[in-house]
Amino acid sequence: MKVSKYLDTKPTQELPGVVKREVINADDGAPNFCMRVFEVEPGSSTPPHSHQWEHEAYVLSGRGVVVSGDRETQIAKDSVVFVPPNEHHCFVNNGNETLRFICVIPLVKT
Repeated sequence: MKVSKYLDTKPTQELPGVVKREVINADDGAPNFCMRVFEVEPGSSTPPHSHQWEHEAYVLSGRGVVVSGDRETQIAKDSVVFVPPNEHHCFVNNGNETLRFICVIPLVKT
């Protein structure tokens, strides 16, 4: 078992204004999923991308939009997001405080 505070996990800067922490991953013995906490500063966004796996997100604080194609959907604290496989998407912070969310993805076995 692992119990920790997410801030104890070393952050990696994905882009300017976007920080990711892999709080649970294969290094912890997790065989199937990786849990990540993202922090997106106001005016910043995760990179637009797609992948062959689904992922789920839970918004802890802040507000923004999830962009998928030409569609933008508002998100805020306590929103849940399901992104199906191969859907092009990104998370944009259009608020005035940090957008923080948990994102769970499957571990990709290579």
